[in-house]
Amino acid sequence: MPTLMLLRHAKSDWSDLTLADFDRPLNKRGRRAAPLIGRYLRKQDLLPDLVLCSGARRARQTWDLVSAELRSEAPVKFLRSLYLAPPSRLLATLQRQPEEVERLMMIGHNPGMENLAAHLAGAGSAKLRARMQEKFPTATLAVFGFTARTWGAVAAGGGELQRFVVARDLE
Repeated sequence: MPTLMLLRHAKSDWSDLTLADFDRPLNKRGRRAAPLIGRYLRKQDLLPDLVLCSGARRARQTWDLVSAELRSEAPVKFLRSLYLAPPSRLLATLQRQPEEVERLMMIGHNPGMENLAAHLAGAGSAKLRARMQEKFPTATLAVFGFTARTWGAVAAGGGELQRFVVARDLE
């Protein structure tokens, strides 16, 4: 059963208004939050087989801090196409992943990540779904399981929301 981990990048720094949005780094809060998600993933034994990460600086920095806590070498692909991508592009990227990848992590941005999560959620805890629909803050992880056997077969409403973890709740 494929498992998808959607991670919204950690909080970014808006203090340098001369930077392009793509180049914005994490702020202090973001640098604190990302390792919390990494430790959570490690403790829950949710180690990805493959990571697809937006090429934006804040997403790359989020992955760097998460992966340092995993103590596991997961291959990562930095994709500019995930930067501010709509849910349709995120889903299409997801559907092209190889069958042998059982646990896939995607790190990106809102509103795409939040909308993709809502699009995929068909089952799971009503309480978790309600919390996810309320807000999908930075440094938040949504974990889905699918009955589909391949990534290509993943479709709207086909995911079971298994976890919804906000980094600030882990502090």
